[in-house]
Amino acid sequence: MLVVMNQNVSESQINEVINYVKEKGFDTHLSKGILHTIIGVVGQGQLDPRNIELIEGVNEVIKITSPYKLVSRQFQTMDTIIEVNGVKTGGDNLSVIAGPCSIESLEQMDETASELSGIGIKILRGGAFKPRTSPYAFQGLGEKGLKIMKTVCDKYKLASTCEIMDASHIDMFLDYVDVFQVGARNMQNFTLLKELGKINRPIILKRGLCSTIEEWLMSAEYIMAGGNRNVILCERGIRTFEKMTRNTLDLSAIPIVKKISHLPVIVDPSHATGLRDKVEAMSMASVACGCDGLIIEVHNNPEAALCDGAQSLYPIQFEHLISKISQIAPIVNKKFL
Repeated sequence: MLVVMNQNVSESQINEVINYVKEKGFDTHLSKGILHTIIGVVGQGQLDPRNIELIEGVNEVIKITSPYKLVSRQFQTMDTIIEVNGVKTGGDNLSVIAGPCSIESLEQMDETASELSGIGIKILRGGAFKPRTSPYAFQGLGEKGLKIMKTVCDKYKLASTCEIMDASHIDMFLDYVDVFQVGARNMQNFTLLKELGKINRPIILKRGLCSTIEEWLMSAEYIMAGGNRNVILCERGIRTFEKMTRNTLDLSAIPIVKKISHLPVIVDPSHATGLRDKVEAMSMASVACGCDGLIIEVHNNPEAALCDGAQSLYPIQFEHLISKISQIAPIVNKKFL
């Protein structure tokens, strides 16, 4: 349920509600808006809303019928905006993250980062731990890859984002990574999600291969219920019967999620299509649909890539795409670069 406080509510009145709810065995999440302060109440058991309404400073108590509470716009009407390295994602902002699928070498990352930094990109992506379908495929460089990423990001003043696969890696990632990614295969790794809820780092949560929008939002709820509000949702295509692309990009998810949730929604057109020549069209379509950002694979030499070279753009292709996106963004009232 949501406890909506009066406009002129005092801190002592807010604390009275929070203490009462906690005494009953429930958790609270505070959201202070321009007009109202809202206390989200989550947990299991019985709690009579009438007793809360009698507390001084309470305007009304609203029951939330959806299974996701903190993710819902009922809990927070204003868009969540997450800022990393001066780049804002959410609201009227459009962000772009770019880089190779995998960290392969210092030379590869340095050359790619140099190109992207020159274009204006401030957040570099790259995988150090790779969940691959085949156990014989390149699995990533592990911590060595994270060290390479940090070296390059420090050199070009970039923030980093990398996929985390296991809760045991969190402490390691905290030393090297600015934005944690949860990949599609781990979207419902609830043990990992709970642990990520305890840290203060932005989390990019990718939609699962066969997950519904509600399941996706419930996974975000796991992270937020742990106390971490810095969640960015990422649509990366879902598995359907269609074989002409790697996955099927669900563009309709963008306006649907933005209507029911305050969290920013970005799109990964690279994994969605799996084809370099389709990335540009799907990127532009995603921006036109109102997404809050893009995460695109760019490699300095895609033909030699150890992972997903076929869906990685050449830096020059990416630069052309950025030029086109910059023309679309103002049409949908987005600020870009």
